[in-house]
Amino acid sequence: MATTAGTAVFLTILVVVAFVPSLLYLIWIRNTERYQREPYGRLLWIFIYGAVPSVFIAIIIEDLLVGVLDLNLERIYQIFGENPDITTLLLALVIAPFVEEAAKSLGVFGSRRRMRDIEDGIIYGAAAGLGFAATENLLYEGSAFLTSGAEALVTIAVVRTLSSALLHATSSSVLGLGIARSSWQGRGLLPYYLGAVAIHSVFNFAASFGVIYAGTIGNVANLIGLVAALALAIGGISIMRVKIRALDRPN
Repeated sequence: MATTAGTAVFLTILVVVAFVPSLLYLIWIRNTERYQREPYGRLLWIFIYGAVPSVFIAIIIEDLLVGVLDLNLERIYQIFGENPDITTLLLALVIAPFVEEAAKSLGVFGSRRRMRDIEDGIIYGAAAGLGFAATENLLYEGSAFLTSGAEALVTIAVVRTLSSALLHATSSSVLGLGIARSSWQGRGLLPYYLGAVAIHSVFNFAASFGVIYAGTIGNVANLIGLVAALALAIGGISIMRVKIRALDRPN
């Protein structure tokens, strides 16, 4: 009985650590808009879509592509091992960005008729991206705890909260902006999709920099990769918030 209670407490803590930061980010981004702010209920549904269906869609398609390409890859939702080869790099830098950005965007695309302004696309996209990031963080943080203990969980939680969560919000908000402009202004969606994919791919490369170049420049590679990943994630979401303010107008 005690073991069951302890497991329940641990799972609760894990979910809180993974999901609460993303939900707080969502409130922060939503409140960037001054006029006609989006209802929390609507944003929560998009967040849930990003957290559950889009993750499953992404995993299934990624695994299928890995099989089609005949890549011998064992993945427990972990991009890089200690010695990444061309297979893991292909998954992280090419397959994952293309698949995950498309999967996250489906919920935003389905809600496009509820957008009242262009900037709503940015906020909807961020909601889907933050939901995806929350589940991804849950998987990474749980894996870190099971393999390396509580200290590893805390480290992974802090780093991913400051980097990966904001990265997913940024890349998805770029595509969300494209969906809004496609619906309202008839603009092409492809440049926004490719932009989101590029941001995601560059981030994954920065995140893997320390592992790839550890043999040549040692621990400096980890620092360079971490700083680059943080700069891209924080800078990206800051730019998208500026874009929200620029587009926000009273009706």
